[in-house]
Amino acid sequence: MDKIRTRYAPSPTGRMHVGNLRTALYEYLIAKHEGGDFILRIEDTDQERYVEGATEIIYRTIAKCGMEYDEGPDKDKGFGPYVQSERMKTGVYMEYAKKLVEMGEAYYCFCTKERLEGLRTSVSDSDESKEIVKYDKHCLHLSKEEIEAKLAAGEPFVIRQNMPATGTTSFTDAVYGTITVENEELDDMILIKSDGFPTYNFANVIDDHLMKITHVVRGNEYLSSTPKYTRLYQAFGWEEPTYVHCPLITDEEHRKLSKRSGHSSFEDLLEQGFLPEAIVNFMVLLGWSSGTDREIFSLKELEEIFDYHHINKAPSVFDIQKLRWMNGEYMKMLDDDKYLELAVPYVKEVVKKDYDLNKIAMLVKTRIETLCDIGEKIDFFDELPEYDTEMYVHKKMKTTKESSLTVLQELLPELEALEDYSIAGVEAVLMGYIAKTGIKNGQGLWPVRTAVSGKQSTPGGAYEIMEILGKEESLNRIRKAIEMLSAE
Repeated sequence: MDKIRTRYAPSPTGRMHVGNLRTALYEYLIAKHEGGDFILRIEDTDQERYVEGATEIIYRTIAKCGMEYDEGPDKDKGFGPYVQSERMKTGVYMEYAKKLVEMGEAYYCFCTKERLEGLRTSVSDSDESKEIVKYDKHCLHLSKEEIEAKLAAGEPFVIRQNMPATGTTSFTDAVYGTITVENEELDDMILIKSDGFPTYNFANVIDDHLMKITHVVRGNEYLSSTPKYTRLYQAFGWEEPTYVHCPLITDEEHRKLSKRSGHSSFEDLLEQGFLPEAIVNFMVLLGWSSGTDREIFSLKELEEIFDYHHINKAPSVFDIQKLRWMNGEYMKMLDDDKYLELAVPYVKEVVKKDYDLNKIAMLVKTRIETLCDIGEKIDFFDELPEYDTEMYVHKKMKTTKESSLTVLQELLPELEALEDYSIAGVEAVLMGYIAKTGIKNGQGLWPVRTAVSGKQSTPGGAYEIMEILGKEESLNRIRKAIEMLSAE
């Protein structure tokens, strides 16, 4: 078998949609699993949708996800250029389009926008308004002399594929099997636009052939276009690549994942505090299964086990809660230095006072699912929040407002006398008091933690919090708690 060659061919039209990211990951894994080549090709022929800076987003996303491409715009291995607008300058697309015209597989079309709009109107006004709007092959019947005259006069034109009106076209997909369509359902798609640029549908077929691409991965929304690609391959007498169409990605309501979901792009997810490694792991599992119950895989491990024959047909639900859980697992696995590098900037956004930011960050490492969760868990360090004294009532801990007030009043002199506000120093005082009074641990620790944090749930207990706050701030908060409880 020929060496496997896959390509990721994004259009620079903005942020990378998670569906496109999954396509890139599948292309990458198919190639790497078989020791093949993964190629990056930029498809920038749609000038109207081009977004400044989007090409840099593509490079940045691929790098952050750990996918190293073997060939691309900056790694020419003899199949370049790897940017379609640059390939267009070579005349390659027009050359192949004209070959199709000569073979009768394509034709020049000079129809104006007004005429094409008229076709749409006439269909929509008819009784068969649900009929697919198709071009009526009007220009296919122009004589050679008429065509030459129009070209010589500089009339604008497109080149259309000449689809047969009868019979069927079949192709085989690795996920969906053999699919057959009636040719009468296929429109004469445009190959070369009036600006001279090739359409995506035409350029990717030419480029895939010239770059010797063996496997083409894309979303299942392209299933309906594939018969047209098949007709092009057949017209040229070229071998078709293996098609791998991926299932739709939906939101929790089973609708197509849209920008309104708030997490439809890789950059959205990064901004929401997710780690690239967790995103990669999660995206690969949207439509593919390892055949085991295991769910956490590194990219390297996925390269070893990925088999595209295990891609599912059924739509995949983008479960943000599952991604949060998975990200939390990745957070726990980070070594401390890497974690602090990522987490401390989030701590700095919330904590402005001169506390040990590293210690604060480490408190939440195993208690967060995303980096953006950090802020709400540590905001009490800078300023004690307003809180209700009902928080001192805890049935499980068997604490009441009265018992809490007693604990805080009796502990205050000991904490005032304490010089060592390390975890060990604070723990010695609190546990000594608990042992001396014979109360349960919770009855002694719950009131103190509530007093110094003003929160029902905190990252870390009273010892850790008081070490970070230091003696003065810890005592101030305990005195305030005594004042609040005494006033009731």
